[in-house]
Order: sequence, then C-alpha cells, then structure tokens
Amino acid sequence: MDGVRRLIAFLVVALVGAAIFGLSSASSGLGVNGARVSGNTFRSELTAIAATPALQCYLTALDPVSFVSGGGATTFAASGAAAWANLRIEGLAITQYATDHLKYHSTPATLASAETSLESQLTQAAAAKQYNCPGSAAVALAAMPAEMRNAEIASQDSSLYLVNKLDKTIPLTTKSVKAYFASHSADYDTLCVSVAVVPLTQTSAFATAQAGGASVAALATKFSIDSSKTKGGAVGCFAPTSTSFASVRSDVGSTALNTFPITPQDISYNGATDALFVAPTARTVTPYAQAASAVLADLQSQNATSAHAAEETIVYRAAVDVDPAFGQWGLSSAGASVFAPGLPAKADVTRAKSLTTRASVYQ
Repeated sequence: MDGVRRLIAFLVVALVGAAIFGLSSASSGLGVNGARVSGNTFRSELTAIAATPALQCYLTALDPVSFVSGGGATTFAASGAAAWANLRIEGLAITQYATDHLKYHSTPATLASAETSLESQLTQAAAAKQYNCPGSAAVALAAMPAEMRNAEIASQDSSLYLVNKLDKTIPLTTKSVKAYFASHSADYDTLCVSVAVVPLTQTSAFATAQAGGASVAALATKFSIDSSKTKGGAVGCFAPTSTSFASVRSDVGSTALNTFPITPQDISYNGATDALFVAPTARTVTPYAQAASAVLADLQSQNATSAHAAEETIVYRAAVDVDPAFGQWGLSSAGASVFAPGLPAKADVTRAKSLTTRASVYQ
C-alpha cells in the first residue's frame, strides 16, 4: 500500500508540474537575449493586425506575406505570425544591442523623430509596392496596442542610431550628398540610349555585323523586332529625375558610347524570349540640383544595405527562442529567421488555447 501511495503521490506531483509547465509554455511567446514578449502580448498584436486593414497593408508592404488566413476577421495565417515574429525579434535584438553595446539611451526627442521616421518608412514601402492602403501610416501605428507601438518606435530609434555608427554609412546631409555627387558625377549623367530586341537565332549574326563595324542604328534597323527599329533603335534620353533612370543606368553599365554590349539580357517579348541589347548614344553631365534626388536615393539604398547586413549579424548572434505555436526558429541561406511550420494545415494562431512542442495547435 505504501508503494501505491508513493506512486499516486508521484503522479500528482508530475501532473501539477506538467500543468505549471503548460501555463508557462502558454505564455512564453518570443525571447531575445532574455527579453520577452509574452504569448498573450504577441496574440494581442496579431489580433490588432488582423482587425486593422491599414496595419495589414503597411506590414505587407514591408514583408509581402499573407497575414490573415481568410477564415474570418479574427483569424491569422501561419505565414503572417512568422513574419511578425521576425520583425519583433529583429526589433528586440537591435534595441538590446544599441543599449548594451553602444550604450545608447533614447530621449523623448529621439523617440518622436523615430516615430516620424517609421511612418515615413511605412509610407515609402507602400508607395514602392503601389499599395493604396486605407488610412495613413500614422493611423496604422495608432491602431497598435501600446506595448507593440512603443516597441516598434524604440527599435526604429535604435536602428537609426545604429546606422549612424556604421563605418560605411554616409550621413544624409546636404554637404555629404554634394560631396558624394562630386566624386560620382558620371553615375548621374543624362543618358540617351538605343535598343535592339533580337531573336535568339539572330544573335550570332548580330555580333558578327557589329564586329564588322556596323553602327548602332544600322544594327537596330536590320536585326531588331522592336518598333524603335524605325528610328535606329533610339528610345530617348533619361535624366536622373526620370523614374526609369535607375534601370536604364543599370542596363547601360560600363558599355562604351555608340556600342551595343557583347552579352545581351534576356527579355520576354510578345510571348517569346529574345535578346535585349542597350547602347548609350550620348552622356550629358547633369547639374547637382537635377541629380540630387537620385543621389539621395542611392545613398539611402547604400546605407540600408549596410544596416541590413549589420542587423542580420546582430540577430544571428542573439539567443532567440520562439514558442512553436508562432513559428520555428532556424537558419537558411538568407540568415536566421522564424519559419511558418509545415504543419498543421489549419491556419489560425490567435485561437490556440495551449502551446506544445508541436505546431499542431493552429486552429
């Protein structure tokens, strides 16, 4: 009998322990270097996203995944939970790094500036994707629960500070932008170009004709199937203020004037794959006043690339744990991130009542 009583006592203790573990697990949420977002807090954030079209729209512009599952206004897709977990983890890691390693402490002024910067970032992301989001970015931020909004503004503040501390960052001041333009002015020449869209079966003949001294206009007229062939392939001139300037500059690259490149690009034309040749026919120096917006965009892109590389390293080195109800933490060729689990087929996270070591709690 004593043995039976001891066995019963052991089972009772085990059940109590399991219940305590279950409650702890149910609220574990996300952890980064000891800092936590509880499961309840994370769920409240998912609920806010699911219930706010403007917030969904702007977040999708940042990370184009499916946030809502389509199963109802309060449901949430596994892909969306993983995407938001990634943004939350990145923000926590950057905020901690700025505080612990850079000894940075925000102020009301820097937080206010960060909020404006975050609104601008969301607005620009939506514009780049051509999203017509219902409401402004400020409306989307206002729809966030207080802890969520404060965390996003704090991480933006820390990110801005981090960017300014990177060796490769170029300050976005008028003086710095002008100095960069002065040493890279050729990158902002107004470009006049001609093109030739050539069937793949004709590329060898095209190359032979060019090697034999045929001009750009003659080559385009003879070989191109594009309508511009009637003008010798001429398609116009593109200043840095043109929306096509960046792509034209990339297409031209270092190709010499009045010469088509040796290696073409593939292009889909009238349902077929053809070869695209782009030749610069004129380069005109552009004054700084006209090139300023393009220079600024280039510097912003360069700074963003440097910042992204630094942020990836910070996140990679962080100690991260993710409740399996919200995703799986892992490493891919793109870096460390939260993945939507392969199971289950069910889609909603917000109604899960308990979290286990399996991901089968989505409902």
